[in-house]
Amino acid sequence: MRIVVALGGNALLHRGERPDATVQQANIDGVAAALAALAQEHEVVVTHGNGPQIGLLAMESEADPALSAPYPLDLLGAQTQGMIGSLLVRALHAALPGRRIAALVTHTLVRADDPAFDRPTKFVGQVYSRDLAEKLARKRGWHIARDTTGWRRVVPSPAPERILETDTVHDLLDLGALVICAGGGGVPVTADRGSSALNGVEAVIDKDLTAALLAEDLKADFLLILTDVPCVYEGYGTPDQRPLPGATPADLRQGGFPDGSMGPKTEAAARFVERTGGLAAIGALDAAYEIVHGRSGTLVRPDLTAG
Repeated sequence: MRIVVALGGNALLHRGERPDATVQQANIDGVAAALAALAQEHEVVVTHGNGPQIGLLAMESEADPALSAPYPLDLLGAQTQGMIGSLLVRALHAALPGRRIAALVTHTLVRADDPAFDRPTKFVGQVYSRDLAEKLARKRGWHIARDTTGWRRVVPSPAPERILETDTVHDLLDLGALVICAGGGGVPVTADRGSSALNGVEAVIDKDLTAALLAEDLKADFLLILTDVPCVYEGYGTPDQRPLPGATPADLRQGGFPDGSMGPKTEAAARFVERTGGLAAIGALDAAYEIVHGRSGTLVRPDLTAG
């Protein structure tokens, strides 16, 4: 079975943790252990988030006196792909000795006129108190929004139209490689009409929506979205909260999940299942094997009564 795995940025750097390299290495060692059992039995492609990491690099870039202007988000996204990809390659080599593993810097085409550029929703960076977030927003020209535990910077998140290196991923899979790609949703680029030139844009693409598109293009059987909660919850954070062990795309679309957290995950799962008839699931990183085998998480199946 071909499985595309989407790792959440918070699965790599947990909420409230210091963003030290040693902390992320330890977390990624846990990621490798969780994925190794799947990779022993299935063909695996791994994508990952980069919200905490790109936020950190953006802060460092803005504070660097050697720069006349901060690095743009597209280049910072490329940096996070290289950093996280390298950490994953090292950890997976240790967990899967003898296996071919490749990390690929990936570019994702978006529309220059996507309305998302006027409505930032993608969380990046660390969580702040409201007072500090508002102070930083005034100082740095940020947009901010409330996250589950505080306030964070938000940036535009245009919809992925096409992953430019999909054919290369196909080739690597044919060679038997476990492929790490589309990190942070891919480096966001636009194309000039009538030209092959690519232009980076100030955005961070949602990695779950990119993972769904990648899984569709690769003709994957299963889209596995891993995060820091065990499943999708109806009424999350309310007295009526309850786990959702199974759902159809229609069920997820009626759930009213928020844009900045579970919303893109449920939408990605719904799109993949609708467009391919395959299966998707959302759940906790350390239960990856159990989720694929139907013992944990929220499993999303086609609605066999639709149409």
